[in-house]
Amino acid sequence: MRKTLTLQGLDATERLAQHIARYVFPGFVLGLEGDLGAGKTTFTQFFGRALGVADAINSPTFTIMKHYEGKHQLTHIDAYRLEGVGVDESVEEYIFSKGVSVVEWWTTIRQSMPETLLTMQMTFVDETTRHVVIEGSGRYARIIADLDA
Repeated sequence: MRKTLTLQGLDATERLAQHIARYVFPGFVLGLEGDLGAGKTTFTQFFGRALGVADAINSPTFTIMKHYEGKHQLTHIDAYRLEGVGVDESVEEYIFSKGVSVVEWWTTIRQSMPETLLTMQMTFVDETTRHVVIEGSGRYARIIADLDA
């Protein structure tokens, strides 16, 4: 299932993060794509907060991966620097764990991602507006279908 959304402001981004967080399950994987400044890390901050993460969430660009505790263990991965390098087994270990994983630039490590996951392509429109194409199948399709509810 696939849906295109227009998010007007941070409140809309936070509401989307809260909506998705209601559906997480052990092994949940969210892949984010979008140019720099499209809102991937901002979305992840709202998503983490919705999962009960109290720590500040920031981009793991240089560390590749950060872990946070909340209602579920949240692993935030930035795969941007992994293009053409290959994936360390520890990254795959977290992606296929019983925790929740958010992978920015997920297509860079597509071969290491599960067959089914929720993906979001985020596009910067202007300072307050983002277009988001959200896609998922299997258990993830329900998240998208319930966006209108």
